[in-house]
Amino acid sequence: MKAIRTAELDIEDIATIHNRIRTQKLSPVEVLAGCLKRIEQVNPQLNAFITVLADQALAQATAAEAEIKAGKWRGPLHGIPVAIKDFYDTAGIKTTAAFERFKNRVPHKDAVGVAKLKEAGAVIIGKTNMHRLGEGTTGLDSYFGPVHNPWSPQHIAGGSSSGSAAAVATGMCYATLDTDAIGSCRLPAACCGVVGFKGTYGLINPAGILEGEEDPGEMIRWFSHPGIMTRTVEDTALVLDVLAERKERKAGDYFDGLVKRRKLRLGVADNFRAQPEIKRAFEETVEQIRCFNYPMKSVDVPSWNPRMGLHNIESDRKAIAARAFKDIDLLLLPTTTTTVPTIKDARSNAQALSAEDTIFANYFGLPAISVPCGLDSNRLPLGLQLVGKPWDEASVLQLAYQFERLNSGEIPR
Repeated sequence: MKAIRTAELDIEDIATIHNRIRTQKLSPVEVLAGCLKRIEQVNPQLNAFITVLADQALAQATAAEAEIKAGKWRGPLHGIPVAIKDFYDTAGIKTTAAFERFKNRVPHKDAVGVAKLKEAGAVIIGKTNMHRLGEGTTGLDSYFGPVHNPWSPQHIAGGSSSGSAAAVATGMCYATLDTDAIGSCRLPAACCGVVGFKGTYGLINPAGILEGEEDPGEMIRWFSHPGIMTRTVEDTALVLDVLAERKERKAGDYFDGLVKRRKLRLGVADNFRAQPEIKRAFEETVEQIRCFNYPMKSVDVPSWNPRMGLHNIESDRKAIAARAFKDIDLLLLPTTTTTVPTIKDARSNAQALSAEDTIFANYFGLPAISVPCGLDSNRLPLGLQLVGKPWDEASVLQLAYQFERLNSGEIPR
């Protein structure tokens, strides 16, 4: 297998092409054709998809084209190919969780997130591979075979949303709907050089993950958050505008909010565990961020006692804003504790990629994002993690967007 140079792929993002689709300068059918071509070219190497829905996606793209020509544009995701982690039910399409016992499982109803994406006009291109039942961080244990990292097929893609990360990184789709229970979206995003996001607990409705199957247990119900993977922070905001449950918020809030400058106070984590190489890269990244002139201070990552189980989780979530974010708005730390493990080294350990630096955000129900922040000594991606207080996704997205623009050589808006 050869590495796929993801950074060299000429793939536009949703924020770039959606206006061209709206103004009929670009057809959803053309956009889909590009994704299907990339699936044909690279999926045999990476094994990112369990199910590819070429015919159904073509029908959806054709319908989107007709709607847009008729002046019925549904929004920025209209005609955009997206994929669904094979945890989420899709009506009439098998949903397996990469588990042998579910290999022929076909639900009758879409998960809430899937239904929202369809309503927004997104084209569902397929179901992505994953670590079996979401029970690992490597993406190697799947009834349908392991997922490979597009930067280096000898390395893991991370997990459990492994196929999603590989698919987004190589342009096989533009976004994915995922889950994140201990870092299951952020970890593979870091390994594959894409953006991985989860919101505050309750921001996105998780209903429809293996609906009707055995209850996964109280811990999973508390820890699991729906997640989003895209190639850019702007694209994450566009997808979040579709998926977020709304009370007082308006459509477009997250994307439009990227340009609203907030006076952010940053906390730089000083008590995380990581390899020396990861620590050095993080310190260099923090120095880059200093150019924004936000106040910075060293802080501890919020701690919790796993031995206590879930007895205090509700009170801990209510207290976390005052406890950890009294003097800061955002917490900065690495996404991973190590560089990306090789498949050889990770094969015997389902948790070979540590979730130590991500799981606290699941316990406390905090919004968190991983954005690419350079390459390690093996020329594999590294991730910077930004964590905010409950319901402050706007601050998380703002700094992530500014850093992304800085990293790409553009002036932040």
